[in-house]
Amino acid sequence: MLKIDIISGFLGAGKTTLIKKLLSSALKGQKIVLIENEFGDIGIDGGFLKDAGIQINEMNSGCICCSLVGDFKKALNKVYTEYAPDRIVIEPSGVGKLSDVLQAVLSAELPNSEISSLTAVVDAKKCKMYMKNFGEFYKNQIEQAKCVVLSHTTDISEDKLQYCLDTVKSLNEKAVIVATPWEEIEGEKIFDAMTNAQSLAGELKKLEEEEVCPVCGGHHHHDHEHGHEHHHHDHDEECGCGHHHDHHHEHEHEHEHEHEHHHHGHGEECSCGHHHHHGHDADEVFTSWGVETTCKYTQERIKTILESLDSGEYGAILRAKGIVSSQDGKWIHFDYVPEEVDVRYGGGEVIGRICVIGSKINQEKLIELFGVKA
Repeated sequence: MLKIDIISGFLGAGKTTLIKKLLSSALKGQKIVLIENEFGDIGIDGGFLKDAGIQINEMNSGCICCSLVGDFKKALNKVYTEYAPDRIVIEPSGVGKLSDVLQAVLSAELPNSEISSLTAVVDAKKCKMYMKNFGEFYKNQIEQAKCVVLSHTTDISEDKLQYCLDTVKSLNEKAVIVATPWEEIEGEKIFDAMTNAQSLAGELKKLEEEEVCPVCGGHHHHDHEHGHEHHHHDHDEECGCGHHHDHHHEHEHEHEHEHEHHHHGHGEECSCGHHHHHGHDADEVFTSWGVETTCKYTQERIKTILESLDSGEYGAILRAKGIVSSQDGKWIHFDYVPEEVDVRYGGGEVIGRICVIGSKINQEKLIELFGVKA
C-alpha cells in the first residue's frame, strides 16, 4: 500500500532539514517521491516540468523530488502512475493551511493508499512571534497535525520553550510532541513518533464526510438560512488572522523584536484589503518577490542585505533564500528567517535566483536592496 506523509510547518521552520534527516535514516532504501508545494514564482530548489507543473529530479536513495507549481491533484496522480513509489512525502508551502493540503490529498483519491503521518514542524524560537502576527495560518498547521516536531530547541531559554509547548498543547492537546533537539535523536525515533501518533484511518474518513467550510477550510456546524451559511463568532473572539477586532493597539516591540500588525475594528477592512470576518487564503495575506539574476555578490554583502530585512523597511519579511554567483567565481547559497541569517558557499546553478516571501512586501525597495533589474 502507498504511504503518504504530509510534513507541514511555517516558513523557515526546518521542514526540508527534517525530511533530509528522515530520507537518510528512517526512509532509506524506500522508493520515495518528495513533492514540494512552493509559494511564489521563483523556485530556488529547481526548475519546473512544463506539462504538469512539476520538476522531477533523481536523488540519492531512490528519491524523486518534485517542485509543484501546477494542479496538486494532477501532480499526485502523475507521480503515482509514472513512478509507483513506496511512499509520497509532501512538503506544503510554509504559508499554506494544512487543512487545505489534507483535503487536496484526500480528493486526489489515489488507489490503494493511506495517509501515514500528518506532521507540523514548529520553530520553538519564533512560536510567539508567528502566533501573534500570522495566527490564522500558524494555528491551522498545529491544530490539524497528529504530531508536532519542535525545531531549534538547542539554544533556547526554558521559558521560551515552555511557552511553545503550552501553545501547542492549547491548540492540539492530542498531538504527540517531539521536543528533543534533532541532533540528539535518531531519525527513526522521530519517524516513529510521526507515524504512531494516532490511528489516522477513522479520523480521516470522518474528515471526508464532514462539510468543509468554503471560507476558511475548516469544519463547522452551519446554520442554513435562505440558502446561506453563517459563521458565528462571539464578540471579541479572535479572528483567524490572530487579531482581536474590537481593540486598537499600537505596534508592540518586545525584546524579541516581535512586530504585530495594526489592529482594527470588527468588520473593518484591514490594510491587506480584506474584511476579517472571513478566513484568508495564503495569497491574500502573503506575497513573494523573486528574480533570476546574473549579479555577482560577496558573502559580506549578502549578509548585510539579509540583516537589513529585519528593519521592517521592506515589509514583514518572513523568508528569503537564494543562490547567486560570487565575485570570486564561487556560488553563494543563503537563507533568511527573522533575525537569523545563513550565508555559505555551495554548488553552482545555471543562473542566480533570489526569492523573498512575506506580508506587504515593498518590491521596489527589494530591487534596490539586492541591486538587480526589475
